[in-house]
Amino acid sequence: MKRAAVFVIAGPVGVAAYGLARLWGRSDGVYGPGFDWQVAHLLGLAGMVCFVPAVLALARLLPSSPWRTGVVAVTLVGLAATMVQFGADIVEGLMAADRPEMSALAADFKDVPGVEAVVYDVVPPLFFLGLLGLAGMLAARRRLPWWSVGLLLVGIVLPTATLDLLPVGGLCMLVALAPVLPALRQRVRASDATTVGP
Repeated sequence: MKRAAVFVIAGPVGVAAYGLARLWGRSDGVYGPGFDWQVAHLLGLAGMVCFVPAVLALARLLPSSPWRTGVVAVTLVGLAATMVQFGADIVEGLMAADRPEMSALAADFKDVPGVEAVVYDVVPPLFFLGLLGLAGMLAARRRLPWWSVGLLLVGIVLPTATLDLLPVGGLCMLVALAPVLPALRQRVRASDATTVGP
């Protein structure tokens, strides 16, 4: 499978894996700091990193336009804030000796002016809104079926009710984006066919 398609798969899989690792970590009633906390958040961070090339690959299936540029920019800004959030959680987990100390470190970080809005409350949701916008644009050009937009919305909304639904949300995102994989592979093959070389 070509690299772009792998990233489109890996992003949602990272979300689902983060959710599963989180459930595993919470199963003994003690979640963070520790090995389970780090594993979960590293998986989540890896998923977000994979979404960067995935978003760019999805955007390349659309014609160039100010709308496409704007939606991609919004999506990547939201992704950047989400990655900072995961990074902060990882660092706080490494620095803290126990859960209360980790919570205190997180509170100190949020007390920095602008951090709570930019890293936690306002900017990260832009990633999901942008991804949904990209899916809608792809559906309008018949690169994705319209049910993909609805399923992607379900995958985004479910974890807002409870983070325990993250694995289901990640799976919904994966199934929603799966129909675009053949188009990504065809685009790569077409590029290969037009490459001039010995």
